[in-house]
Amino acid sequence: MGTPELISPRSPRVLAAKRLARRAFRIKERRFIAEGPQAVREAVAHRGADGEPTLLELFTTVEAAERYADIVDGARETGARVHLAPDSVLAEVSQTVTPQGLLGVCRFLDSPFEDVLRARPRLVAVLAHVRDPGNAGTVLRCADAAGADAVVLTDASVDLYNPKSVRASVGSLFHLPVAVGVPVEDAVQGLKDAGVRILAADGAGDDDLDDELDAGTMGGPTAWVFGNEAWGLPAGTRALADAVVRVPIHGKAESLNLATAAAVCLYASARAQRSGNRAGNGR
Repeated sequence: MGTPELISPRSPRVLAAKRLARRAFRIKERRFIAEGPQAVREAVAHRGADGEPTLLELFTTVEAAERYADIVDGARETGARVHLAPDSVLAEVSQTVTPQGLLGVCRFLDSPFEDVLRARPRLVAVLAHVRDPGNAGTVLRCADAAGADAVVLTDASVDLYNPKSVRASVGSLFHLPVAVGVPVEDAVQGLKDAGVRILAADGAGDDDLDDELDAGTMGGPTAWVFGNEAWGLPAGTRALADAVVRVPIHGKAESLNLATAAAVCLYASARAQRSGNRAGNGR
């Protein structure tokens, strides 16, 4: 394949990509933007449930095409259209202050909630009422790092494909199933029916995370429900859980932010589940 010509800022392809900054256009086109080498590399490697490539187009500066030749070559191999773009084009489309020279247009990749349940998950993060896109992406990244099987964003939470959410996930968006738009009541009931214990994370919870770990109650399939950054979980959502658990504060800090609390809770469950598996295997 020959080297493509530099694409104009007025090109229809550029204008179409630029519109994806708006949620209405993302929903209409079922496409979103992934920026930077890490996210684009993961997009290149990802395929949807139908086996089709997730990356559709790649915009790259000449410098980035040379620096990340493996990513650009991989994009071409998937059949994605590769456009050489001047810095001005990346600045037009990018949602970052300093674009990194690679920007991909990707297909939506969320999974039906029924598919999440069918896989019999052991560790799930449920984002209920999470409105900050950076927090949503960071919790998704924490869930990925902790080895969670899936993430669920309820219909009261932020758009998964918000550019800030995608950036904050640092590629984890492409690693594990994510279901979106699920009413919290349906998410909790579906997970309960699948044999998953529901723990609501709340700073005012009656149960202490350390006590849960000491009691040995966290080794089974678990879903953590995380609430709004400012006001936590509504009483109705807390009432759906099997237990409302607080992360103990041993120092003088007033509280933990959402992403930090999510990391602590998810890793606590992951460790308890691994310990239970070792014990069950006689190791």
